[in-house]
Amino acid sequence: MEGDCLSCMKYLMFLFNFFIFLGGACLLGLGIWVIVDPTGFREIVAANPLLFTGAYIMLAMGAMLFLLGFLGCCGAIRENKCLLLFFFMFILLIFLAELSAAILAFIFRENLTREFFTKELKKHYQRNNDTDVFSSTWNSVMITFACCGVNGPEDFEDIRHLPYSSLEKAIPEVCCQRELQSREGMFVNKEACLEGIERFQNRQGCYTVILNSFETYVYLAGALAIGVLAIELFAMIFAMCLFRGIQ
Repeated sequence: MEGDCLSCMKYLMFLFNFFIFLGGACLLGLGIWVIVDPTGFREIVAANPLLFTGAYIMLAMGAMLFLLGFLGCCGAIRENKCLLLFFFMFILLIFLAELSAAILAFIFRENLTREFFTKELKKHYQRNNDTDVFSSTWNSVMITFACCGVNGPEDFEDIRHLPYSSLEKAIPEVCCQRELQSREGMFVNKEACLEGIERFQNRQGCYTVILNSFETYVYLAGALAIGVLAIELFAMIFAMCLFRGIQ
């Protein structure tokens, strides 16, 4: 009976580590996609130190989980106590790091409010100045998502206009509608847009557009994170049980 129980734990340990292996591969792939994506997301990540750090943390965590899942599978099948103990300590450190990151994200979630982004936009945005990372990033966002400002075109009424702006209260040209949502896309009617004709402008704010676009993925990411934490917890339990059962 004891041998059957040990064999069951061994294969359960292998199964959980296989899921960790797959989860690490998914995180690794997602991190690489965020960094090399050519559709403008790369510029957003590079311009925001927090997102830039987060993307590389995702890469590192994915690579680590990928490796640990592989080592855990080997330790379970070979019944190697050294590998199992090494796996347990490493997975415990990762578990605590992920838990800490989730707590910090919850504590500092107020930094992602509509008011925060509106304040930052009005303070730092410089319209078509592509040498400014903040402005270039916002321009990429507005072009990619066909939106304007955080709340709408009214966000730009209090922003200082650069000398080359011919219209005193013109919205940025990136808020004008394009036939194709990319920097190479042709404007539908740029002159009419800058003169204030609303039907040639993107009137919806980027905050709402992006929130609606990523709402499903946020819940999916949260569910995935909870699932990964649960799998890691069970993997640690089975690792210790298998460690104690091996003679």
